[in-house]
Amino acid sequence: MTRPEPVFTLGVEEEYLLVDRASRDLVRDPPPGMMEECQDLLQAQVSPEFLRCQIEVGTSVCRSLAETRAELAHLRSTVAEVAGRHGLAPIAASTHPFAAWDAQKHTDKERYHILARDIQTPARRLLICGMHVHIGIEDPQLRIDLMGQVAYFLPHLLALSTSSPFWRGEDTGLKSYRLAVFDELPRTGLPEYFDSYGEFERHLRILVDAGLIEDGSKLWWDVRPSVRFPTLEMRIADVCTRLDDGICIAAIYRCLIRMLWRLRRANQRWRRYAMMLVNENRWRAQRYGLDEGLVDFGRGAIVSYPELLEEIIALTREDAEFFGCTTEIEHARTILQRGTSAHRQRARLAQALEAGQSREDALKAVVDLLIEETVEGL
Repeated sequence: MTRPEPVFTLGVEEEYLLVDRASRDLVRDPPPGMMEECQDLLQAQVSPEFLRCQIEVGTSVCRSLAETRAELAHLRSTVAEVAGRHGLAPIAASTHPFAAWDAQKHTDKERYHILARDIQTPARRLLICGMHVHIGIEDPQLRIDLMGQVAYFLPHLLALSTSSPFWRGEDTGLKSYRLAVFDELPRTGLPEYFDSYGEFERHLRILVDAGLIEDGSKLWWDVRPSVRFPTLEMRIADVCTRLDDGICIAAIYRCLIRMLWRLRRANQRWRRYAMMLVNENRWRAQRYGLDEGLVDFGRGAIVSYPELLEEIIALTREDAEFFGCTTEIEHARTILQRGTSAHRQRARLAQALEAGQSREDALKAVVDLLIEETVEGL
Protein backbone atom coordinates (compact mmCIF):
# COMPACT_ATOMS: atom_id res chain seq x y z
CA MET A 1 0.00 0.00 0.00
CA THR A 2 1.32 3.45 -0.93
CA ARG A 3 1.67 5.70 2.07
CA PRO A 4 0.00 9.11 1.77
CA GLU A 5 2.18 12.15 1.19
CA PRO A 6 3.04 14.00 4.40
CA VAL A 7 1.29 17.30 4.98
CA PHE A 8 4.60 19.25 4.94
CA THR A 9 3.00 22.04 6.97
CA LEU A 10 5.32 24.75 8.18
CA GLY A 11 5.93 26.55 11.45
CA VAL A 12 8.74 28.93 12.38
CA GLU A 13 9.95 30.14 15.78
CA GLU A 14 12.30 33.11 16.14
CA GLU A 15 14.12 34.44 19.20
CA TYR A 16 15.06 38.11 19.56
CA LEU A 17 17.19 40.15 21.94
CA LEU A 18 15.72 43.30 23.51
CA VAL A 19 18.00 46.34 23.48
CA ASP A 20 17.72 49.76 25.08
CA ARG A 21 17.52 52.32 22.28
CA ALA A 22 19.61 54.86 24.17
CA SER A 23 22.49 52.67 25.37
CA ARG A 24 22.10 49.95 22.70
CA ASP A 25 22.90 47.47 25.46
CA LEU A 26 20.57 44.66 26.44
CA VAL A 27 17.78 45.43 28.86
CA ARG A 28 18.31 43.29 31.95
CA ASP A 29 14.74 43.66 33.19
CA PRO A 30 12.03 44.48 30.63
CA PRO A 31 9.59 47.11 31.93
CA PRO A 32 6.64 45.76 33.94
CA GLY A 33 3.74 44.95 31.69
CA MET A 34 5.66 44.88 28.42
CA MET A 35 5.49 41.09 27.99
CA GLU A 36 1.85 41.07 29.06
CA GLU A 37 1.12 43.76 26.46
CA CYS A 38 2.75 41.62 23.77
CA GLN A 39 0.76 38.58 24.92
CA ASP A 40 -2.50 40.54 24.89
CA LEU A 41 -1.86 41.36 21.22
CA LEU A 42 -0.28 38.08 20.08
CA GLN A 43 -1.70 35.56 22.56
CA ALA A 44 0.29 32.30 22.68
CA GLN A 45 2.42 33.32 19.69
CA VAL A 46 4.82 35.24 21.94
CA SER A 47 6.58 34.10 25.11
CA PRO A 48 9.53 34.92 27.35
CA GLU A 49 12.77 32.98 26.84
CA PHE A 50 15.45 31.72 29.24
CA LEU A 51 16.96 35.19 29.73
CA ARG A 52 14.82 38.22 30.53
CA CYS A 53 16.42 40.15 27.67
CA GLN A 54 15.01 37.62 25.18
CA ILE A 55 11.61 37.18 23.61
CA GLU A 56 10.35 34.35 21.38
CA VAL A 57 7.66 34.35 18.72
CA GLY A 58 6.15 31.50 16.74
CA THR A 59 3.80 31.17 13.81
CA SER A 60 0.73 29.02 13.74
CA VAL A 61 0.66 25.92 11.53
CA CYS A 62 1.07 27.33 8.01
CA ARG A 63 0.38 25.81 4.59
CA SER A 64 2.44 28.22 2.50
CA LEU A 65 5.56 30.37 2.65
CA ALA A 66 3.44 33.46 1.99
CA GLU A 67 1.32 32.71 5.07
CA THR A 68 4.46 32.08 7.14
CA ARG A 69 6.07 35.32 6.02
CA ALA A 70 2.91 37.34 6.73
CA GLU A 71 2.68 35.93 10.27
CA LEU A 72 6.34 36.50 11.06
CA ALA A 73 6.15 40.05 9.70
CA HIS A 74 3.18 40.71 11.98
CA LEU A 75 4.94 39.16 14.97
CA ARG A 76 8.15 41.13 14.42
CA SER A 77 6.37 44.42 13.85
CA THR A 78 4.08 43.99 16.86
CA VAL A 79 6.98 43.17 19.21
CA ALA A 80 8.91 46.14 17.79
CA GLU A 81 5.92 48.46 18.26
CA VAL A 82 5.32 47.41 21.86
CA ALA A 83 9.03 47.50 22.72
CA GLY A 84 9.31 50.93 21.11
CA ARG A 85 6.72 52.34 23.51
CA HIS A 86 9.11 51.41 26.32
CA GLY A 87 12.26 52.80 24.70
CA LEU A 88 13.39 49.34 23.56
CA ALA A 89 13.83 47.51 20.27
CA PRO A 90 14.12 43.83 19.28
CA ILE A 91 17.13 42.69 17.27
CA ALA A 92 17.07 39.47 15.26
CA ALA A 93 20.68 38.43 15.80
CA SER A 94 22.08 35.33 17.44
CA THR A 95 24.48 37.26 19.66
CA HIS A 96 24.63 40.88 20.81
CA PRO A 97 27.70 42.79 19.55
CA PHE A 98 28.99 43.81 22.98
CA ALA A 99 26.70 42.76 25.86
CA ALA A 100 28.07 40.79 28.81
CA TRP A 101 26.40 37.44 29.46
CA ASP A 102 27.18 37.50 33.19
CA ALA A 103 25.19 40.71 33.63
CA GLN A 104 21.95 39.04 32.47
CA LYS A 105 19.21 37.47 34.59
CA HIS A 106 17.18 34.41 33.73
CA THR A 107 13.40 34.45 33.62
CA ASP A 108 11.61 33.60 36.87
CA LYS A 109 10.11 30.26 35.81
CA GLU A 110 10.57 26.86 37.42
CA ARG A 111 11.89 25.22 34.24
CA TYR A 112 14.49 27.98 33.85
CA HIS A 113 15.51 27.72 37.52
CA ILE A 114 16.06 23.98 36.97
CA LEU A 115 18.04 24.60 33.79
CA ALA A 116 20.31 27.14 35.50
CA ARG A 117 20.79 24.84 38.53
CA ASP A 118 21.53 21.69 36.53
CA ILE A 119 23.83 23.13 33.86
CA GLN A 120 25.36 26.03 35.76
CA THR A 121 27.64 28.46 33.86
CA PRO A 122 27.08 26.95 30.37
CA ALA A 123 23.37 27.70 30.82
CA ARG A 124 23.98 31.20 32.14
CA ARG A 125 26.12 31.92 29.06
CA LEU A 126 23.14 31.23 26.77
CA LEU A 127 22.97 34.80 25.53
CA ILE A 128 22.11 33.46 22.08
CA CYS A 129 19.08 33.33 19.79
CA GLY A 130 18.10 30.94 17.03
CA MET A 131 15.46 30.13 14.43
CA HIS A 132 13.60 26.82 14.50
CA VAL A 133 11.68 25.48 11.51
CA HIS A 134 9.04 22.74 11.91
CA ILE A 135 7.87 20.61 8.98
CA GLY A 136 4.72 18.54 9.51
CA ILE A 137 5.31 14.80 9.05
CA GLU A 138 2.64 12.67 10.68
CA ASP A 139 4.44 9.31 10.47
CA PRO A 140 7.01 9.04 13.31
CA GLN A 141 9.01 6.39 11.44
CA LEU A 142 9.33 8.74 8.47
CA ARG A 143 10.39 11.59 10.77
CA ILE A 144 13.30 9.51 12.11
CA ASP A 145 14.35 8.33 8.65
CA LEU A 146 14.35 11.86 7.20
CA MET A 147 16.12 13.24 10.28
CA GLY A 148 19.11 11.02 9.55
CA GLN A 149 19.20 12.01 5.89
CA VAL A 150 18.65 15.77 6.17
CA ALA A 151 21.49 16.07 8.70
CA TYR A 152 23.89 16.13 5.72
CA PHE A 153 22.42 19.49 4.61
CA LEU A 154 22.33 21.24 7.98
CA PRO A 155 25.74 22.93 7.58
CA HIS A 156 24.54 24.34 4.25
CA LEU A 157 21.57 25.96 6.05
CA LEU A 158 23.74 27.28 8.87
CA ALA A 159 26.09 28.95 6.40
CA LEU A 160 23.19 30.93 4.90
CA SER A 161 21.94 32.13 8.30
CA THR A 162 24.99 33.34 10.24
CA SER A 163 24.36 36.37 12.46
CA SER A 164 26.68 35.96 15.47
CA PRO A 165 30.25 37.09 14.74
CA PHE A 166 30.72 39.13 17.94
CA TRP A 167 30.88 38.22 21.64
CA ARG A 168 31.41 40.74 24.42
CA GLY A 169 32.69 43.38 21.99
CA GLU A 170 35.23 41.12 20.30
CA ASP A 171 35.21 39.67 16.80
CA THR A 172 35.31 35.93 17.46
CA GLY A 173 36.59 35.06 13.99
CA LEU A 174 33.51 32.84 13.59
CA LYS A 175 30.45 33.63 11.52
CA SER A 176 28.27 31.75 14.04
CA TYR A 177 29.70 32.02 17.54
CA ARG A 178 26.23 31.05 18.77
CA LEU A 179 27.01 27.39 18.11
CA ALA A 180 30.22 27.57 20.12
CA VAL A 181 28.16 28.77 23.10
CA PHE A 182 25.35 26.29 22.55
CA ASP A 183 27.68 23.31 22.15
CA GLU A 184 28.79 23.70 25.78
CA LEU A 185 25.43 22.19 26.73
CA PRO A 186 24.86 18.42 26.78
CA ARG A 187 22.80 16.70 24.08
CA THR A 188 23.53 19.30 21.40
CA GLY A 189 25.03 19.00 17.92
CA LEU A 190 24.12 16.64 15.13
CA PRO A 191 21.65 13.85 15.97
CA GLU A 192 22.46 10.18 16.27
CA TYR A 193 21.46 7.88 13.43
CA PHE A 194 18.50 5.64 14.27
CA ASP A 195 17.15 2.85 12.08
CA SER A 196 13.62 3.19 13.42
CA TYR A 197 11.41 5.32 15.62
CA GLY A 198 11.34 2.43 18.08
CA GLU A 199 15.13 2.55 18.39
CA PHE A 200 14.99 6.30 19.01
CA GLU A 201 12.32 5.82 21.67
CA ARG A 202 14.32 3.10 23.43
CA HIS A 203 17.38 5.35 23.68
CA LEU A 204 15.29 8.28 24.86
CA ARG A 205 13.58 6.07 27.43
CA ILE A 206 16.96 5.17 29.01
CA LEU A 207 17.67 8.86 29.64
CA VAL A 208 14.17 9.51 30.98
CA ASP A 209 14.03 6.40 33.20
CA ALA A 210 17.45 7.24 34.67
CA GLY A 211 16.07 10.64 35.67
CA LEU A 212 18.53 12.52 33.44
CA ILE A 213 15.88 14.38 31.44
CA GLU A 214 12.10 14.73 31.61
CA ASP A 215 11.40 14.16 27.92
CA GLY A 216 12.72 14.62 24.39
CA SER A 217 12.51 18.42 24.62
CA LYS A 218 15.88 18.24 26.42
CA LEU A 219 17.48 16.78 23.29
CA TRP A 220 18.81 20.03 21.85
CA TRP A 221 20.06 18.55 18.58
CA ASP A 222 20.45 20.53 15.35
CA VAL A 223 17.40 18.65 14.08
CA ARG A 224 15.01 16.57 16.16
CA PRO A 225 11.53 15.07 16.26
CA SER A 226 9.50 17.69 18.09
CA VAL A 227 7.96 16.61 21.38
CA ARG A 228 5.03 19.04 21.12
CA PHE A 229 4.10 18.57 17.46
CA PRO A 230 4.23 15.85 14.76
CA THR A 231 7.08 17.70 13.07
CA LEU A 232 10.76 17.44 12.21
CA GLU A 233 12.31 20.53 13.80
CA MET A 234 15.43 22.14 12.30
CA ARG A 235 17.34 24.06 14.97
CA ILE A 236 20.83 24.68 13.55
CA ALA A 237 20.18 28.10 12.00
CA ASP A 238 21.11 31.44 13.51
CA VAL A 239 18.14 33.79 13.59
CA CYS A 240 18.27 35.90 10.42
CA THR A 241 18.28 39.67 10.85
CA ARG A 242 16.40 40.17 7.58
CA LEU A 243 13.08 38.37 7.49
CA ASP A 244 13.35 37.34 3.84
CA ASP A 245 16.61 35.51 4.57
CA GLY A 246 14.90 33.44 7.24
CA ILE A 247 11.98 32.67 4.94
CA CYS A 248 14.47 31.53 2.28
CA ILE A 249 16.12 29.10 4.70
CA ALA A 250 12.74 27.76 5.85
CA ALA A 251 11.80 27.21 2.20
CA ILE A 252 15.02 25.34 1.42
CA TYR A 253 14.63 23.12 4.48
CA ARG A 254 11.03 22.31 3.58
CA CYS A 255 12.00 21.49 -0.02
CA LEU A 256 14.93 19.33 1.09
CA ILE A 257 12.58 17.33 3.32
CA ARG A 258 10.17 16.75 0.42
CA MET A 259 13.04 15.89 -1.95
CA LEU A 260 14.27 13.22 0.50
CA TRP A 261 10.71 11.93 0.85
CA ARG A 262 10.49 11.63 -2.96
CA LEU A 263 13.70 9.59 -2.98
CA ARG A 264 12.29 7.31 -0.30
CA ARG A 265 9.05 6.87 -2.26
CA ALA A 266 11.20 5.68 -5.17
CA ASN A 267 13.07 3.23 -2.87
CA GLN A 268 16.15 5.45 -2.87
CA ARG A 269 17.82 7.51 -0.20
CA TRP A 270 20.53 10.08 0.36
CA ARG A 271 23.85 8.46 1.10
CA ARG A 272 24.62 8.25 4.82
CA TYR A 273 27.95 9.77 5.80
CA ALA A 274 29.56 9.36 9.22
CA MET A 275 28.75 12.23 11.55
CA MET A 276 32.50 12.86 11.96
CA LEU A 277 32.45 13.96 8.31
CA VAL A 278 29.25 16.01 8.50
CA ASN A 279 30.67 17.64 11.63
CA GLU A 280 33.59 18.94 9.56
CA ASN A 281 31.13 20.83 7.38
CA ARG A 282 29.26 22.00 10.47
CA TRP A 283 32.51 23.49 11.76
CA ARG A 284 33.34 25.08 8.40
CA ALA A 285 29.90 26.70 8.24
CA GLN A 286 30.28 27.90 11.83
CA ARG A 287 33.76 29.28 11.17
CA TYR A 288 33.57 30.61 7.61
CA GLY A 289 29.88 30.78 6.72
CA LEU A 290 29.59 31.09 2.95
CA ASP A 291 33.17 32.18 2.35
CA GLU A 292 35.37 29.08 2.16
CA GLY A 293 33.12 26.33 0.82
CA LEU A 294 32.08 22.99 2.28
CA VAL A 295 33.28 19.46 1.60
CA ASP A 296 31.47 17.43 -1.03
CA PHE A 297 32.11 13.99 0.41
CA GLY A 298 31.20 12.25 -2.84
CA ARG A 299 33.98 14.15 -4.60
CA GLY A 300 36.24 14.19 -1.57
CA ALA A 301 37.00 17.88 -2.06
CA ILE A 302 36.06 21.34 -0.80
CA VAL A 303 33.53 22.92 -3.18
CA SER A 304 32.61 26.61 -3.24
CA TYR A 305 29.33 27.48 -1.56
CA PRO A 306 27.82 29.05 -4.71
CA GLU A 307 28.35 25.78 -6.57
CA LEU A 308 26.82 23.76 -3.74
CA LEU A 309 23.86 26.13 -3.60
CA GLU A 310 23.15 25.68 -7.30
CA GLU A 311 23.17 21.90 -6.75
CA ILE A 312 20.62 22.25 -3.93
CA ILE A 313 18.42 24.51 -6.07
CA ALA A 314 18.53 21.91 -8.86
CA LEU A 315 17.84 19.02 -6.47
CA THR A 316 14.77 20.75 -5.03
CA ARG A 317 13.42 22.45 -8.16
CA GLU A 318 10.46 20.07 -8.41
CA ASP A 319 9.65 20.65 -4.75
CA ALA A 320 9.96 24.43 -5.00
CA GLU A 321 7.50 24.35 -7.88
CA PHE A 322 5.18 22.07 -5.90
CA PHE A 323 5.14 24.49 -2.95
CA GLY A 324 5.15 27.59 -5.16
CA CYS A 325 8.29 28.94 -3.49
CA THR A 326 10.82 29.18 -6.32
CA THR A 327 11.31 32.90 -5.67
CA GLU A 328 11.97 32.31 -1.96
CA ILE A 329 14.48 29.53 -2.73
CA GLU A 330 16.32 31.63 -5.30
CA HIS A 331 16.60 34.44 -2.76
CA ALA A 332 19.60 32.44 -1.50
CA ARG A 333 21.55 33.89 -4.44
CA THR A 334 20.81 37.35 -3.06
CA ILE A 335 22.17 36.28 0.32
CA LEU A 336 25.34 35.17 -1.45
CA GLN A 337 25.68 38.51 -3.22
CA ARG A 338 25.24 40.79 -0.19
CA GLY A 339 26.34 38.42 2.56
CA THR A 340 24.64 37.26 5.72
CA SER A 341 24.01 39.40 8.78
CA ALA A 342 27.46 38.40 10.07
CA HIS A 343 29.09 39.93 6.97
CA ARG A 344 27.08 43.13 7.28
CA GLN A 345 27.79 43.49 11.00
CA ARG A 346 31.53 43.25 10.40
CA ALA A 347 31.30 45.67 7.50
CA ARG A 348 29.37 48.22 9.62
CA LEU A 349 31.96 47.99 12.41
CA ALA A 350 34.83 48.52 9.95
CA GLN A 351 33.01 51.42 8.31
CA ALA A 352 32.39 53.14 11.67
CA LEU A 353 35.99 52.66 12.81
CA GLU A 354 37.26 53.98 9.49
CA ALA A 355 35.10 57.06 10.00
CA GLY A 356 36.95 57.75 13.25
CA GLN A 357 34.41 56.47 15.77
CA SER A 358 35.60 54.85 18.98
CA ARG A 359 35.22 51.09 19.20
CA GLU A 360 32.41 51.54 21.70
CA ASP A 361 30.48 53.81 19.35
CA ALA A 362 31.29 51.59 16.36
CA LEU A 363 29.76 48.59 18.15
CA LYS A 364 26.69 50.70 18.91
CA ALA A 365 26.49 51.43 15.18
CA VAL A 366 26.31 47.66 14.62
CA VAL A 367 23.36 47.49 17.00
CA ASP A 368 21.69 50.32 15.07
CA LEU A 369 22.09 48.28 11.89
CA LEU A 370 20.46 45.27 13.56
CA ILE A 371 17.55 47.38 14.85
CA GLU A 372 16.94 48.74 11.33
CA GLU A 373 17.21 45.43 9.50
CA THR A 374 15.05 43.48 11.96
CA VAL A 375 11.98 45.46 10.85
CA GLU A 376 13.09 46.20 7.28
CA GLY A 377 10.57 45.24 4.62
CA LEU A 378 7.84 44.08 7.02
